[in-house]
Amino acid sequence: MAATPLMNEFPELAHLTREDLEDILNDPAYFQSIFNSLPQVKELYQAQAELGMANEAIARTNLTLQDRLYELRTETKEAFDNAKSMESRWRDLEREQREVYQRFDPQFLLLRLRHATTAQDDASEALASSFVQSSPSPPSGNDASDVDEFVREFRELRKVYHKRLMWGDRWASGQVAWEDG
Repeated sequence: MAATPLMNEFPELAHLTREDLEDILNDPAYFQSIFNSLPQVKELYQAQAELGMANEAIARTNLTLQDRLYELRTETKEAFDNAKSMESRWRDLEREQREVYQRFDPQFLLLRLRHATTAQDDASEALASSFVQSSPSPPSGNDASDVDEFVREFRELRKVYHKRLMWGDRWASGQVAWEDG
């Protein structure tokens, strides 16, 4: 029998006659029996069976690890939620800290000093206006003690005002230095 491409590709079929080859094509059961007896097909089925068994072994291993995986997932979610909660709390604490430290910020303290200086000036001017408007036209003996009391209060108010004004001027000219620490 001459070598054909079929015989070159499948030398296992070389011993079959032409009639046997035609029977293989016409009879599906005969075709299956010859096909399944080929070494390549046997190797393929063997490899498929081995892969199936390996896949089943992997699946069993995965099933044994499944509960631990769910536990780890739950622990991870709890840790993540806890971290997010702590992060939120951290932002709140930072905001609170900034609000507390703002009172000690040099610009804020200078602003408070200027407001206090203005308020002190207003208080002393109000005292002077009140004294001028309440004093009677002719002076009397009791008026001397009232005048002394006014002078004492007015001097004290003006002394505080000028001290604050002096500190504000020094601060504005850079003579006041703040040290952190």
